Order: sequence, then C-alpha cells, then structure tokens
Amino acid sequence: MVAETGGPEDQKPQSDEARSAFVPPAGVGRRTTASEDDQPTSEFAIPAGLASEPQGPGAGPSPGSGSGSSSGTGSGSFSGSDTIGSAFAPPKTYRAQHSPPAFTPAHGIPMIRLTKEAPWQDRMRTMLRMPVAERPAPEPVQKPDESGPAVPRVLDLTLRIGELLLAGGEGAEDVEAAMFAVTRSYGLDRSEPTVTFTLLSISYQPSLVDDPVTASRTVRRRGTDYTRLAAVFRLIDDITTGDVEVSLEDAYRRLAEIRRNRHPYSGWVLTLAGGGLAGAASVLVGGGALVFVVAAIGAMLGDRLAWLFAGRGLPEFYQFVVAAMPPAAMGVALTLTHWSDVRPSAVITGGLFALLPGRALVAGVQDGLTGFYITAAARLLEVMYLFIGIVVGVLLVLYLGLQLGAQLNPGTRFFAPDRPVVQILASMALCLAFAILLQQDRSTILVVTLNGAVAWVIFGAMARTGKISPVLATATAAGLVGLFGQLFSRYRYTSSLPYITAAIGPLLPGSATYFGLLAVAQGKVNAGLVSLSTAVATALAIAIGVNLGSEISRLFMRVPGTVGGANRRAAKRTRGF
Repeated sequence: MVAETGGPEDQKPQSDEARSAFVPPAGVGRRTTASEDDQPTSEFAIPAGLASEPQGPGAGPSPGSGSGSSSGTGSGSFSGSDTIGSAFAPPKTYRAQHSPPAFTPAHGIPMIRLTKEAPWQDRMRTMLRMPVAERPAPEPVQKPDESGPAVPRVLDLTLRIGELLLAGGEGAEDVEAAMFAVTRSYGLDRSEPTVTFTLLSISYQPSLVDDPVTASRTVRRRGTDYTRLAAVFRLIDDITTGDVEVSLEDAYRRLAEIRRNRHPYSGWVLTLAGGGLAGAASVLVGGGALVFVVAAIGAMLGDRLAWLFAGRGLPEFYQFVVAAMPPAAMGVALTLTHWSDVRPSAVITGGLFALLPGRALVAGVQDGLTGFYITAAARLLEVMYLFIGIVVGVLLVLYLGLQLGAQLNPGTRFFAPDRPVVQILASMALCLAFAILLQQDRSTILVVTLNGAVAWVIFGAMARTGKISPVLATATAAGLVGLFGQLFSRYRYTSSLPYITAAIGPLLPGSATYFGLLAVAQGKVNAGLVSLSTAVATALAIAIGVNLGSEISRLFMRVPGTVGGANRRAAKRTRGF
C-alpha cells in the first residue's frame, strides 16, 4: 500500500505520461516549505540559526531587511529571522559625523600642466618619468585622418627618427624623449619607446582591451654628422609645435632629404682638420711651430691610413691601431735624428688627441647617470676597445723605437705655464678643428670655439694658479662646458652635443695617456698604470662634469610639472634597495 505524501495530487495514477523528472518517487515524503514569495532569500542573507552581531546605539534596521525592527534606543540585537544582511550595509563602527575623508579631496586632484614655453625635450622627459596612469591627457598636435592615426606609419617614422639620433651619438634619454614626442604629436599616447645601444623598439596599445602593436629597428651603422643631427631636431620641433602642420607625408619627405644630404665637409677637409687638431694639441703641451707641423703631418698620415682600412672593410679597432702608428713613428724618428728643438713627446701627444674617443665616453657616462645602464655599458665597452686599439698602435711603435735606441723622456710636463695666450689660441684652434671633424653646422662653430676657450682658461687658472688637482680642475671646466652648452641648446631649441663635444677637446687626457704608454713600453709597469689611471680618472671627470653642468641648468630653470612647483622627478628610481 502506497503511503500518503500529503497532497491530493499524489493520489493520481502514476502513469508514464504523468511522470516527471522532478516528481519524487513513491514512498519518499515531501517536506512542506514556505513559499518563496513569502520570504525572499539572498546570497547575502544570514543563515537560519545564526544570530547577527549587536549593532550600536541608535542603529536602525540594515538595508534590505525584512519585517525586522530595532529594539528601541538601547543596545538591541537582531535575530536571524528578523533581518537579512546586505553587502551594502555600513559597518557597525561607522558614524556619519566621524566619516573618513572621501577618496578625491575637496580641492580635487592636481592637474599636470606642461608649459608650452619649455623645450619639447623637457616636456617629453617629464612625461616619460611619470607612471602611465599619471600622464596628462593626449593633445595631438598634428591632425590625423578621419579614420584615426595610421599606427604602422607613425611607428615606422618614429623608429627612423630615433635611428638617426642614436647613430649620431645622441644620449638614450633624449632619443626616448624624441620618439615619445613624435608618437604623442600624432595621437598615439599609450606608447612606450625603448632604446638600447643597437636596438630601438616602440610599443603602442590603443586601449586596455586591444592588443599592443610593437615595432623595432636595429642601428647597424654609426656616423658623426652634427649637421644632420640638428636637422632631425628641427623636424621634431616642427612636429611637436602646433604652429606648423607636418603631415606624415611631409615628415617622410623631410626625413628622406636629411638622409640624402651630403656632409658639409669633404674627406680631405676632415683630414686637414685632424692635422690641425693634432698640431694645436701639441702646442698645448709645450710644442712650437715645428712641432705643430710635424704633429699635423703625422695625424694626417694616420687619418689617410684609417680611411684606407675602412674602405677595405676592416673593423674600427684596426683603424685606430693604424691611425695611432704614424704620429708615434714621427716622434720616434725625431728622437733618433737628435733634433734638440723638437719635443717628440709633444708630437705623439698631439696625435693621440685626434684619436681619443671623447664623444663616445661622454655619451656612455651620461647614459649611465640617467639610468640607461645597458646602453651605458655598451658605449663604455666600445670606448675601451677603441682605447686599446690606440694603445696597441702606440706601443708597437714605441717598442720598435726603444729597440733602435731612441731616448724617450717620460718626465716632460703636461703643459707650459708661461704661455697662457698661446695656449688659449691653441685651445680655440683645437675646438675649431674638432667641430669640423664632427661635421657641425657653420653657425655653431664660433660658439663652441669660445666655449672651449673658456673651459681651458678655467682649467689653467685652477690647475696652475690655484694649485688644485688637475682632475678636479678638469671636472669643473667640463661642468661649465655642459652648463653653457645646455643654455645654448635651449636658446636654439636643438641638441646640446654640437655645443659640448668639441669644447671638451682641450681637456682630453692625451699627455697622461702617452706617458703611461711610454712607461709600460720601458718596462715601468707600475708607473705606467698610475699614469693611465690618471687618464681614466680625467676622462670620467670630463664626462661627469658635462652631465652635471647640464643637470644644473635644468635644476634652476623652469621645468614643466604639477601645479604648485613640484620637483622634477629623477630618472633613477632606486634608493639602494
């Protein structure tokens, strides 16, 4: 006999047509429950049998409660059947009169304003040093097409501009700022450029839900042409300025013209400039007119040999080896002929001045100080290889000269203190020749020549009159070079390299390098290492001084930032941990 299950519908015949998958089988009792319409449930409801925590005085029923009510003004409590909890109910410790401050302050979040008067380098560098969420809203300077910016073409143009800057010797930080300025001007705000020694890459993400677009370019050839560098800076300045409309087609056309333009000086003019640089450097260390001529001839022979090896496809290391040999050979030959009025050490030192990689050293140290350690390590490694090439070339000639009986005197002084006017004129001639070697624009040659003369005057006054360490004097003079170079570049809205690199020429440690190599060739390894370490310290002082002078100019000038004069954010983000 079938047991009753509590409802009249259970007395119906259990045919196949009347069965349902949800009908309980015969013999299983059904528990009577209340209708869901009578007591709605929620996933936030307190389970049956669990009492809620007592609330504070004056607390009313929580939102979403049913028919429950408070127990007066006392410390009443709610049972599980009287109330239903809610995720939106305020905590038990909440008081309206003691509410915490809102997330957004009453005066609002400070807005970042980038002054249009500041150079684009400072504006872009400021934004690159901000987190992505704190960067100001994009303000496209160049009008894109109706369908939006052409992302692949903008990225390709950006990489081509960055390639010219990096190949021309520009620092990694300024290359990143230039790439970011181009993409931002064409409406690609969510872009992140990355610069290493030989690789440029840029990534653009249209939105948080779209896939990023990434492009890269490898820098395989490097060349020093500051005229081309200045032209690229003028192009970037026009792109980032709203007064000039530069479409993508116009930018590509101008970039192609910059690439096709010939160097302002021919190869033979560069050779003559190299000879003039070596001659002026020999006068700085005490040489006369005859020494000037001999040093210039040796440097020009070395330059022609280097051009010959470059045409044969030999690496740059071997080019420096052969370029360092003719000046050293000229000095040894003068010693063997016993010319008493010619100083062989001045001839060799002048030839070394024309070969020392001061530009690459300054760029490498600057990248390291601004946080680009991979690029800095690669640049400094390049400097080391070039310096070793110079060492090998000079040592081969010195060893040969010592075997032939040449009497080389390592006790010659660095500079003659009794000819300040001659040395100032020689320093100006050296800077002029160096500027021509760097293929600088003619409008910058006079400025950089005067900048180098001021640097030499400061160095001579501190090292001779003040009896200050030559390394400290070099750092101070290089700091002034960097400061003045940064001021000139801000005035002209261009790169600071044309105003700095040639001006540090008179400060390069050519004499200390030569005497260190001579001591090593004579078997005095300890004395040679001391002199070479002095040369390295002097070179580092030049690089650090130039960078410090540039940073000082930015420190005391108007730099874009937050309203209220917030400090400029540093590139280095670590603090020793």
